[in-house]
Amino acid sequence: MRLLTNSKTIEILDPSELWRPEPAFANKPIKQFRDYSIDENNIVKERVRITYENMHTYQTVDFVKEKRKQWLAFSHFKATVREALEKLNDLVDESDPDVDIPNIVHAFQTAERIRQDYPDMDWFHLTGLIHDLGKVMAFYDEPQWAVVGDTFVVGCQWSEDIVYREHSFAKNADGKNPKYNTKYGIYQPHCGLDKVTMSWGHDEYLYWVLKHNKSTLPQEALSMIRYHSFYPWHNSNNYAHLESPEDVEMKKWVKLFNTYDLYTKSSNVPDIENLWPYYQTLIDKYVPGVLEW
Repeated sequence: MRLLTNSKTIEILDPSELWRPEPAFANKPIKQFRDYSIDENNIVKERVRITYENMHTYQTVDFVKEKRKQWLAFSHFKATVREALEKLNDLVDESDPDVDIPNIVHAFQTAERIRQDYPDMDWFHLTGLIHDLGKVMAFYDEPQWAVVGDTFVVGCQWSEDIVYREHSFAKNADGKNPKYNTKYGIYQPHCGLDKVTMSWGHDEYLYWVLKHNKSTLPQEALSMIRYHSFYPWHNSNNYAHLESPEDVEMKKWVKLFNTYDLYTKSSNVPDIENLWPYYQTLIDKYVPGVLEW
């Protein structure tokens, strides 16, 4: 596969190569990832289902507008990237059926696998490390259903490929508003994803934190961060009617990133302390200093 970045064409791995259940890459068969089947006797599956049911009940257009007003004032706290990452030592993602370990471990697992495959793309390594950093909202009285999990567009028809879609939106107030229940809803054809309103979560929050604090990460990295949980788009090819040509190009990068985000989850814990010096150099290069969150 070839992708264009910074006016250069580079060779990258075909994402399908990463889907092979090789022991060196994944500790379980690929088909066992993202298992959202319902089992009331399984504690993890019930935790995941309830998280999504709350998300799909309460994430409305008005809710998202309020959260954007609240969080995009960047007035909650100040911290370096490392300080924010270290908070994730105490966070287990309640929407994730594949891992039950602190989120900081997943961050280093993702970054190190990317580093192995793309040793010269340091911005890609850092993207892997910080992609879930917006989950720090969970430490500031935000329920996990407004922080974690797959994202979707609000203000138009909900995609059929959203997890638990068949029943989880039954109590969502936007379902009773006819202007939100058409294919385009409140949007224009091919307006571009930057013109739509996403459900509120860590992806959107971190994207704006990086923009606000003038990160020098390239657009490819920012798109990976902003849309890596937007599975109905990058995994199921929904919402193509809202895409711009730029979104089509960025989707290639998001899909590539997704293979590292998803299939590196395991119980193998990297030596985080020994890895910090390298990643601190990348933080200092692309997202230095104390940030406003």
